[in-house]
Amino acid sequence: MSEKRTAISAALTSILCVQGGASLAKKLFPILGPAGASSLRIGLSALLLLIINRPNFSALTKKQWLCCLGYGLSIGGMNLLFYFAIERVPLGLGVTVEFVGPLMLALFLSRRVLDVLWAILACIGILLIVPWKSNNVDLLGLGLAFMAGMFWVGYIVMGSKVTQLIDGKVAVSVGTLFAAMLIVPVGIASGGLMHITPTLFFLGLAVAILSSALPFTLDLVAMKRMPAKSFSIFTSLHPAFAALSGLLFLGEALTMIQWLSIGCVVFASIGTVITSEKAS
Repeated sequence: MSEKRTAISAALTSILCVQGGASLAKKLFPILGPAGASSLRIGLSALLLLIINRPNFSALTKKQWLCCLGYGLSIGGMNLLFYFAIERVPLGLGVTVEFVGPLMLALFLSRRVLDVLWAILACIGILLIVPWKSNNVDLLGLGLAFMAGMFWVGYIVMGSKVTQLIDGKVAVSVGTLFAAMLIVPVGIASGGLMHITPTLFFLGLAVAILSSALPFTLDLVAMKRMPAKSFSIFTSLHPAFAALSGLLFLGEALTMIQWLSIGCVVFASIGTVITSEKAS
């Protein structure tokens, strides 16, 4: 029971940090752009984790390096695409569409008919977001969020695997370093990093701590103590927290239909967890 409580507490704290950090990060977009903001976030996170955790690179085996590489590339792709997505769509909608990835993973790992019903409910929620009769939401933004969700799947799968092979502090440090090697060149090429000021730097540092360094570490604590399926479903709280964060900190008001769509995704995910526990 203690292990379960630790996993749940870590996952919940991670969700709060990520969505609060995403709201701060969006304030960087007008000057740095999504690529610049993402590279500042991941770059500073990598530096912080390397300084704090001091991983021994020479002690890593080839298999551990490869797992950390897959884990890090998943982090990089997930974050870069998501920042491009929320530049175009509200935070709550972006996270809801992105959540399709973890939901698909959870369903893939399930083998029960009831899970299909929950999946249909979640799909209804996703479809309600798409503005079929208007242009209020950018379809490219939703597409980028969906692609970010596919990298989110890799993040969960590789994160669960890497915690079985290597200490979590080492894994998150090396993985974030690989993510920075992917994202920072994109940020430099975009030209956004040329506009950094001391104020933006410290705002980026806060985003790095809230959205990357702390939650990535907490996620590994949770993933080490719960199955990938359970962790995937637990992330269903992200859309709700993202919508609330966007409303409180960015003034991104959603329509009733959009709130209903988020509710469908969250309810379907919670339902999957409850019925899975009863079946086990």
